[in-house]
Order: sequence, then C-alpha cells, then structure tokens
Amino acid sequence: MIAIVRTRTLRALRADLAYTESCNATERAETDRQARAAELATDSVIRAEATIETLRTALAEAQADAAGARGALAVLETQHQLDTEDRVALRMLLRATRRQHDRMGRVFVLLRFGRLHSVHATQDAAESTAEAEGAPREGWTSTAPGAALPPASEVAWRVQPLPLGGAA
Repeated sequence: MIAIVRTRTLRALRADLAYTESCNATERAETDRQARAAELATDSVIRAEATIETLRTALAEAQADAAGARGALAVLETQHQLDTEDRVALRMLLRATRRQHDRMGRVFVLLRFGRLHSVHATQDAAESTAEAEGAPREGWTSTAPGAALPPASEVAWRVQPLPLGGAA
C-alpha cells in the first residue's frame, strides 16, 4: 500500500522531528550536567564526612588533652599551695632563728680552775651547773668592765661570757 502524504504535512512532521531532536539533545545535556553535579555533590559529601570524622577525632584528642591539663593544673595548684605554706613556715622559722640568734649573741663558758667545764646559753644556767657540781651558792661576783681578772687557774669556778660568731 502506498501512502500519499502532502508536502505541507511532511514539512510539519520534519519540523516536529527536528524540534523533538533539539529538545532531546537539550534534555541529554541537562541530564549530563545534573549527573556531573550529583557526582560533585557526592564527592563533596564524602569529603565532608571524612573531614567531620577527622574533626571528631581531633576534638576527642583535644578534650583528652584538656582533661590532662586540668589534672596537671590541679596538681600544680596543690603543689603551689604546699610551696606557699612551706615558704610561710620557713619565714617563721627564719624569724625565730634570727630572734634566737639576736638573743644568743653570746654563750657563757663555765671554767673550773681555768679549764673548760661546760658551755651554757645563760649565765644563770652556768651558775646553776657550777652549784650542782659543788660551787658555793654565794660569792658569785662580776668584775667591772675593763678591770683585770685574777688568773683563771687561781679561781675555782668562773663564768666567762664569749661572743658567738665573732659578734661583739
């Protein structure tokens, strides 16, 4: 069977075909563009997930470091408080030692016939020791400053003040 088609219909059909092919090409181009965009988006999502995982790991490490630093800080604060208390205690001991040294700028030596018998912090302590050893309770005298003392070998008991550390 033979079909007869008019020229005008043939031209219209060809125009429709060309239009359809043009639309088809445009749609393919748009599909390719969207496929590339989808690939880029997928790659971006994968990179973002990898970055998120890296950041989570870094955050966990930073939190662990911060916890360690807080623990170290607590230890250092405690040590600082102990050091401060130690310094306060040392200052008090130093003050007490200086006061004691100021008081004990000299010692009192107990001599028996010129020979060293004992050393005492106070004159009273030296005299008490001499009395405990048999020295008479009375008769302790002091000489005037600058006056000559009798020879030590002639005196049974003598208390002699001596400066400490070269202090006068």
